[in-house]
Amino acid sequence: MKAFFSKLSQALMLPIALLPAAGIMLGIGGSFTNQSMVEAYNISILQEGTVLNNFLQIMTATGDIVFGNLPLLFALAIAIGFARAEKGSAALAAAISFLVMNVAIAKTLAVSGMVDGNTVVLMGTHYAGILGNTLGISNTLNMGVFGGLIAGGLTVLLHNKYHDVVLPDYLGFFAGARFVPIISAFSALFYGIALVFVWPYIGALFGSIGAGLGEMTASGNGYIASFIFGFIERSLIPVGLHHVFYLPLWQSEIGGTAEIAGHLVKGTQNIFFASLANGDYSQFSATNFMTGKFPFMMFGLPAAAYAMYTLADDANKKVAGGLLFSIALTAFLTGITEPIEFTFLFLSAPLYYFIHVPLAGISFMLMDLLNVKVGMTFSGGFIDFSLFGILPGLTGTQNNWYYIPIVGAFYAPIYFFLFRWYIVKFDVKTPGRKGSAVAVVSKKDFHAAKAAGKDGSDPLIDQMIEALGGQDNIVDVDACITRLRISVKDSELVKDNAYWTQELGAKGLVKVGATAVQAIYGAQAAGYKVAINAKLGR
Repeated sequence: MKAFFSKLSQALMLPIALLPAAGIMLGIGGSFTNQSMVEAYNISILQEGTVLNNFLQIMTATGDIVFGNLPLLFALAIAIGFARAEKGSAALAAAISFLVMNVAIAKTLAVSGMVDGNTVVLMGTHYAGILGNTLGISNTLNMGVFGGLIAGGLTVLLHNKYHDVVLPDYLGFFAGARFVPIISAFSALFYGIALVFVWPYIGALFGSIGAGLGEMTASGNGYIASFIFGFIERSLIPVGLHHVFYLPLWQSEIGGTAEIAGHLVKGTQNIFFASLANGDYSQFSATNFMTGKFPFMMFGLPAAAYAMYTLADDANKKVAGGLLFSIALTAFLTGITEPIEFTFLFLSAPLYYFIHVPLAGISFMLMDLLNVKVGMTFSGGFIDFSLFGILPGLTGTQNNWYYIPIVGAFYAPIYFFLFRWYIVKFDVKTPGRKGSAVAVVSKKDFHAAKAAGKDGSDPLIDQMIEALGGQDNIVDVDACITRLRISVKDSELVKDNAYWTQELGAKGLVKVGATAVQAIYGAQAAGYKVAINAKLGR
């Protein structure tokens, strides 16, 4: 089960990787076409009708189209991520399935007379808020990303079973990968019809969860939900399942609903970006499952890295400083914190779970209590903070962005002194401390290998393959933003965490069940994935 959800989390990273680019376009376009800002600063070149204003409106629309079509992107990502072969064929079949499923739903609702205004009538009960338009298909069920997961998931099951099917000679043209889109389309017809009679109940359940969160917020108890969210989300980081946990809250009615510019919007991230585009934050809930990341990602964890640097041996300070500064800067700018988190997680799990995780939960709670309304694309770094916090705040938007650096100013020393105290108290051998290894490959080592007539990366890739139990033990190699995610036949054949961190420069290694491992490399992970697959001839 853990291996499955790890693979699911990995597959979902493909569309998530698009969100920063889309969010930047939406953030810049939405902020600089906001009439309140234009009038407040009297910027003539941004007035309506100017060339720059028209361009920024186009930029806003192009960013918004990505968020508006995430269900389709999720369907494609699931198919690509789980297909064992012919991934392109799987993606095509998933797109066809998604379209057929929605058309089947819309037509079934129409011919059955189940649509009454903007509600669905099933067994005499009216279900509001579950109709929507998808890719030009009117009055289909608005299932959000779950629709994409359903279409992609069922398609990939068919793909893995039939992508190499053999048909009689007279049907040979339709054999193999060509057969998958055909059978997927027919299947989507039937499960699309079935969803008409099933999804209203599921949607009502999700809606009740979202309504419950909304009621907690309205009653002044939303901060409890925020704390629990932050605590669980950080706790799931080590096994790579945090994406599976937070995405339904960000992208479906589980995270709440709001009516913005006449449209019902579901999911806290979608609500935030709809609010940003519309220039109205009044519907953006304080219990947002997003803003709490900024204080500990931008201020807390870099301070923890500095604490580790101050405790490194004098002889190791230069090398340790280079490593810790780079991962601290990455956390501050982009909110990619796994490199720094895994640096101390594998050295001392209590430092992670008993200090860092509770502080993360408290950060979410504080942002909620202070009514801070700053969203993000995928993580809480300075780039997102500038685009979605400072810029909208300067337009007169009451998003209370300034509380983030204020809270961060307290979080930095708290992290610094708690980490220093714990490391000294329990003698944790953080990078460079008491002779412990600093997991980096130096420039000197790289040039030495190159001077010997070798590509400096080849020996490392060979070592990785050997550490994974050899080529025959490797089933699949993929990567998310910070991790190599490898499916193997037997994880017992994979070398342990100490070898990966001390010999291969990893921040850590996690074994997920008997057939999956995750090697944490930070931003290098995607490059290593390509190199390993190339070496394996895949």
